[in-house]
Amino acid sequence: MKTLRTLLAATVLTAIAGTAMADETVVKDGYAFDRNQLVPTGVRAEVGTTGYGGALLWTANPYVGLALGYNGGDISWSDDLSVDGVKYDVDMDNKLAYLNAEIRPWGASSNRWAQGVYMAAGVGYLDSEYELNSRAGSGQIEINNTPTSFSSVNGKVSYDNDIAPYLGLGFAPKINKNWGVFGEVGAYYTGNPTAKLTGVGGTVADQALLADHERNIENDDEYQWLPVGKVGVSFHW
Repeated sequence: MKTLRTLLAATVLTAIAGTAMADETVVKDGYAFDRNQLVPTGVRAEVGTTGYGGALLWTANPYVGLALGYNGGDISWSDDLSVDGVKYDVDMDNKLAYLNAEIRPWGASSNRWAQGVYMAAGVGYLDSEYELNSRAGSGQIEINNTPTSFSSVNGKVSYDNDIAPYLGLGFAPKINKNWGVFGEVGAYYTGNPTAKLTGVGGTVADQALLADHERNIENDDEYQWLPVGKVGVSFHW
């Protein structure tokens, strides 16, 4: 599975390189390469499910752009994740660097709203960890509809030093010449994470059930994808 993820990431990187070098064909048409194309044309600040951060932006032409960014920081949600019927509070420690090509099918349109629609393809370097906490409270913790005597279940789910391909869809209209807003949804293909869970209390049978629960997290296809949703503002010069 990791070989497949690496192969996909390499394919995406090759596609990004090809997109970035697409302007070489312009040289054949009698135009000289402009080294200013290497200078970023904008920046953006963003926040979402992968943390908060920002990106440098390059515009190769009206149809193609590049974004090189980083998201990090801690984000916490209550009852955000449910696995085998167990609801967890999630504390996310995000570390994500990414490089995306942004393709704008209507980049040359006179309609600024149409100009803002883009498809993103790229790769990310993930080193993120999710801390999971579930408390019995006044009830019982059930795993796969089986009651247990655990007073709490705690653990971590990690995506360690992984290169992951990414696909997304975004909307980034300009408000005026310099300022714009954007929103983007997508997913990284990460392969399964590493999970480590500990139950407080519980019988021997409960511990065996917890071990199966842990393996489900590591092997379920559902957790091979890391969803992304983020919004932000951009500035272009």
